Amino acid sequence: MAGSFDAKSTTDEVLAGINLNGSRVLVTGVSSGVGVETARALAAHGARVVGAARDIAKAESATDSVRAAAEVGGGSLELIELDLASLQSVRACADTLMADGRTFSAIIANAGVMATPFGRTKDGFETQFGTNHLGHFLLVNRIAPLIADNGRLVNLSSNGHRAADVDLDDPNFEHTEYDRWVAYGRSKTANALFAVEFDRRHRDRGVRACAVMPGVSPTGLARHLSQDDLAALGQSIAAARAGAGLAPMEYKTLPQMAATSVWAAFVADADEVGGRYLQDCQVAPVDDVPGFRDGVMSYALDQERAKLLWTKSEALVGERF
Repeated sequence: MAGSFDAKSTTDEVLAGINLNGSRVLVTGVSSGVGVETARALAAHGARVVGAARDIAKAESATDSVRAAAEVGGGSLELIELDLASLQSVRACADTLMADGRTFSAIIANAGVMATPFGRTKDGFETQFGTNHLGHFLLVNRIAPLIADNGRLVNLSSNGHRAADVDLDDPNFEHTEYDRWVAYGRSKTANALFAVEFDRRHRDRGVRACAVMPGVSPTGLARHLSQDDLAALGQSIAAARAGAGLAPMEYKTLPQMAATSVWAAFVADADEVGGRYLQDCQVAPVDDVPGFRDGVMSYALDQERAKLLWTKSEALVGERF
């Protein structure tokens, strides 16, 4: 199955012939980009999608395509407010979902920020670590009982994880000079390590978790970067890939960007992807050579680091799971 799709596969190609009627899926970050396309593809194949977004009004206007696809494909969309940079908002969202009581076949933790200026969340965490990791850590663990047996958790990570391992001693840059790419790398490594430990804790009931590199596209995720920043980043990536003898990086379309997420959630074999890092609808190989390369750094799959991050995250959010 792993060889059936590749970097150019789209969501509809991955889900061709699959009926998701009866499946319920939580997708975070449905107000733009990959989140909207993920929700659209699932709803088009019959899934009942719960879309979480910080700005409900923005999400309402951004998801017309999702509702149109749902009407044709038999799925549905409902929206719920979620600000991952506020633990109060995360808890309120989780409480609402738990009170509702309906289960999820999959959770796709898609929302995130990238390369932000230095800042802190409402609870004092460094913005990228707090939003990308801690917000999802708290939400997913609070609603974990709602994941149906044999369900999936898909955490969106990034090739950017190659920039940095997590720093368990200084996660909030209190003693380290801030670098937005290091901060992003830490948060994306944390997304992968969270999947590793969640998978270990829940696989006994068939629930499997994985991390996904969606690909690269000029989406709203890059809103904190100037044109000069983007040009410099592109040059760095091109030089690194050329030096490694790799093909030039190609931008993906949104349906290609979201393909690995839906593949991981509903198509891929559970034992194949559980606890793994996925890229281009494949299990990515480990590649510890530094730089902007394909593959996953081994520290992002380290089971002991995953356990330590879990414990640290519990301490930071003030809850144990």
